[in-house]
Amino acid sequence: MADMVEEDRNRSSSKIDNSDEKRRKGGDDGDEKKNLVEIKLKTIGPSRPSYLLVPSLIKVRDLRKLIAENNHLPIENLRLILRGNVLHDNRNEDEVHLQLSNGDSLIVAVKPKPPAKHLRDGFDFDDDDLKFQLPQSTSRWKRRLYYFLHDKLKLPDILLMALFSLSLKAWAVIILWFILAPVAHRWDLGPVYILGTGFAIIFFNLGRRQAGDLSAYSIFNDDFRELPGTLNADRIDRDIRAGQL
Repeated sequence: MADMVEEDRNRSSSKIDNSDEKRRKGGDDGDEKKNLVEIKLKTIGPSRPSYLLVPSLIKVRDLRKLIAENNHLPIENLRLILRGNVLHDNRNEDEVHLQLSNGDSLIVAVKPKPPAKHLRDGFDFDDDDLKFQLPQSTSRWKRRLYYFLHDKLKLPDILLMALFSLSLKAWAVIILWFILAPVAHRWDLGPVYILGTGFAIIFFNLGRRQAGDLSAYSIFNDDFRELPGTLNADRIDRDIRAGQL
């Protein structure tokens, strides 16, 4: 009799433990479901919009991988756009995280493959090559400055190229020029200052010819030799006499 009572107690305690374990699992599943959000994927092209359940807080790299696997898309050519901004995996050498909400729409674009090499020789079809990109050896503070100017201030690429292509020495000369400009204006030397700047730019940008190289100006060459194909009065006169004009 005592053994039967003990067995009933063990069964009831095991049932209680199982029910508690199920509750914990159910609670964990509920928390996981609460952390999931449904986003809408709009793929550029003829395909219809689709929906995907993802964690509300997710890395861009993981989101790109999920979308690529779910829609069978090449991850290396996948571009994601959220609220008008292109999503990047890393920024300032740190991984980018996203806070998503239910109903967020994500535009998915697949970059087309470039044409065959024999069809694109001599042509450049990659738009990224037309954009300014920082070299890999760029320092961290320059990268932060670049992202601030590009992402926050929305400066065009041509201006960023001009800003980051100049050396510190060139920037020092430019700043010095603007400092001296009011002084020249005060002494009524503005035109002279501007003309002198132009001549200085020409002088310091003159290249050095190697031995045997011809100058574009025949006056600087031995025996006043001209470059082949130079068009001048003598060339026109010869062509007229030869009946080529």
